[in-house]
Amino acid sequence: MKIVNALAATLVIVGALNWGLVALGEFDLVAELFGLDFGETNAATRVIYGLVGLAGVYSVWALLATRARVLVEPRRTTSSAR
Repeated sequence: MKIVNALAATLVIVGALNWGLVALGEFDLVAELFGLDFGETNAATRVIYGLVGLAGVYSVWALLATRARVLVEPRRTTSSAR
């Protein structure tokens, strides 16, 4: 699971940076890497965009699952004997 989490986090970061570049400078890094102009897509870029979207959905699911687990599981405390 750690590999999936790391891959999802990487893709979410790539997507966030790409959207930041789009907003700030009308520059689409993914399109540029594939030799396309801003706003153009091909099969490869659509795969990348799709993977970024799936990573976002997975990240939301993982966040909600973690929050639910924290709310359900009792907090572990350690008592120190003096």
